[in-house]
Amino acid sequence: MAIIDDIKRSYRQGTMLMRIVYINIAVFVLVHLVALVGIIINVPAQSLVQWVQLPADLGRLAHTPWTPITYMFTHYDLLHILFNMLWLYWLGRIFLEYFTPKRLSALYVLGGLGGAAFYLLAMNLLPHFAGHNSYLMGASASVIAIVVAVAVWAPDYKIGLLFIGEISLKWVAIVTIGIDLLSVDAGNAGGHIAHLGGAAVGAIYATALRHGTDITAPLNAALDWLASLVSRREPGVGQPVGGKAYGQAHDGPVNDRPTEAEIDAILDKIKRSGYTSLTDHERDVLFSASRKR
Repeated sequence: MAIIDDIKRSYRQGTMLMRIVYINIAVFVLVHLVALVGIIINVPAQSLVQWVQLPADLGRLAHTPWTPITYMFTHYDLLHILFNMLWLYWLGRIFLEYFTPKRLSALYVLGGLGGAAFYLLAMNLLPHFAGHNSYLMGASASVIAIVVAVAVWAPDYKIGLLFIGEISLKWVAIVTIGIDLLSVDAGNAGGHIAHLGGAAVGAIYATALRHGTDITAPLNAALDWLASLVSRREPGVGQPVGGKAYGQAHDGPVNDRPTEAEIDAILDKIKRSGYTSLTDHERDVLFSASRKR
């Protein structure tokens, strides 16, 4: 179908940020289609959705060990996914002004895992939450990790907010964390605790990077290794890049020594259309060149 082909083409040509948004939307649609089937066969939607939600109960988690990953891409309420994706898109674009797309995707996953860790620890160790039969889903912890990371890295970066005007990113992060801290005793306590876990990961990422340590590197190295395995089965894909292999997420191999013509062409494109217009391949070339210089 033409529509499906257009969606596939848009996904392949999109930035890493847009691919994450597309994945969240695709899971949202799939979850609702499954829930619709549940209505037809008289199975409650919750009993189906819980297979991709993160359970607080460790016994149930043992039966669904994939949920620490799937929960961060899963939404059920329309407003939930709408606000998370808008928040991710706006702050993700700022993140990409300072960091590479691969770091964005890795931090998204690490932020989600940090949120999952905080959630599970709180629900199983704090007496106040003992016996709570709850589940966690949504990209909020991952998104907040990105928000806090860029706020710690560029605290005085100004953004415009409706009815408020320009405000520094540091205040956006401070207010966001403050709201979560004050809301821990509210109805969605587990969700707010997970947000704090994501915020902690974002702060650790930016702080560690200032001291020369990239906490996303091990995850990206693992993904590179997986991509290299796939590329061996698909000739012409995933050529070595400075000792590392990259998969289909790139438009082509990044030269170990990009030519001046390549760099000039990328810089000209930035002047014409802005940094966000670059493909993942062009950003990696620019990042590689700047690092070597």
